[in-house]
Amino acid sequence: MIPELNNPSVCMRDPQRVQDILMSMQKSGSNTLQVISDFDMTLTRFAYEGKRCPTCHNILDNSKLISNDCKEKLKELLNTYYPIEIDSSRSIEEKLPLMVEWWTKAHDLLVEQRIRKDLLATVVRESEARLREGFQLFFNHLHEHSIPLLIFSAGIGDILEEVIRQAGVFHSNVKVFSNYMDFDESGVLKAFKGELIHIYNKREGALLNTGHFQELRTRPNVLLLGDSLGDLTMADGVQDMENILKIGFLNDKVEERKQSYLDSYDIVLVKDETLEVPNAVLLYLTGNK
Repeated sequence: MIPELNNPSVCMRDPQRVQDILMSMQKSGSNTLQVISDFDMTLTRFAYEGKRCPTCHNILDNSKLISNDCKEKLKELLNTYYPIEIDSSRSIEEKLPLMVEWWTKAHDLLVEQRIRKDLLATVVRESEARLREGFQLFFNHLHEHSIPLLIFSAGIGDILEEVIRQAGVFHSNVKVFSNYMDFDESGVLKAFKGELIHIYNKREGALLNTGHFQELRTRPNVLLLGDSLGDLTMADGVQDMENILKIGFLNDKVEERKQSYLDSYDIVLVKDETLEVPNAVLLYLTGNK
């Protein structure tokens, strides 16, 4: 049906179910579709030419806006909390307070750095951040068909938006839910705005923005893209959902995590740095076969 689903990087627990969902979604038409996606390591690459690519936080952490002392402290936090985040033996309930602790400490450290708003674009330009191969087709096709793209990210919204803007694909159909910086009148970072969005509460963060959900009520078909098991709840705020197709990028620690991804996502893409499969699905759903 979609030749790209036969790629060696594609794993599916139940190919027939995937086919049924795709056919049902295509029949409903693209005006019933919305795309909900994570950002870091989902729309951006995990690695390029053998080297890890940065997340939104990394872009800032690795930049010249951050002192060496602060970099060390952020690294210590990463070494302490990242193993907890990906530890499959711990429950989400157990991880939750620890993730909040990590994000809060990291944000407090960044605020101490008195980061200037006018330097963010340069920092992004000089970084190694890259959207996945095929991103132009992905963003442009969604825009051409007026399909909303909701990006939920535990990263930093200001940096995330700048990455998309510099790639030339920040279209009007893109809505971002993330952690945004709050600058004082002289353009210096003084805090982060609103509720903290971390890896396990993206859904709650979304529900606070119910205004967007009114216009999405007529779009009960969801294509969800993520790279962690925490991303699976991103669509929980969608009302009267008819179909959801979940595509998961398994970037790292493949053997120990593969089964849990196959149990949770409809399509699992193993060490695939492109948007080839999501693009093929979109073309199919919008009738551009």
